[in-house]
Amino acid sequence: MPFKFINGRDFGSEFIFSASRSSGAGGQNVNKVNTKVELRFSIPDSQLLSDDEKATLLSKLAARITDNGELIVVCQTERSQLKNKEEAIEKFYDLLKKALTPRKKRKPTKPTFASKEKRLDDKRIKSIRKALRRNSDF
Repeated sequence: MPFKFINGRDFGSEFIFSASRSSGAGGQNVNKVNTKVELRFSIPDSQLLSDDEKATLLSKLAARITDNGELIVVCQTERSQLKNKEEAIEKFYDLLKKALTPRKKRKPTKPTFASKEKRLDDKRIKSIRKALRRNSDF
C-alpha cells in the first residue's frame, strides 16, 4: 500500500506497533487471532518533526496523547491484522495532516441589505401576531 507522506516525510520508521485480540462480534476469529492493531508514535522523540510542529500536535491532539507524549491510534474494524495496520497508518496521517494544517482566518462580513430587510419584516410580523393575542378592551 502506498503510504501518505506529509511534506515528503515518512514517519514509518518511528511507529511502534502492537497487536492484541479485538473485542466485539466475530466468533472464533476474534477469540483466536490478534487482529487489533495499536500504533504508537512518540511526539517528543520524533526526529522528523520540528519543535513548532511538536507543540502544535501536543496542543491540538491533547485528548489522544498519553502523559509520555505518545499519540495512540487503534484500529480493530477489519478481520486481518495487515488491513488494520494499514488503516491505523492511514488514520495517523489523516490526524497529522488535519492538526498541522493552519486554520483559515475568518474574514468578518457585514449583513446584506436584503438580510436586514428580512429581519425587520420578520420582527413586524411577529409583533402583529403578538398584538392580536392581547385582550382588547372594547
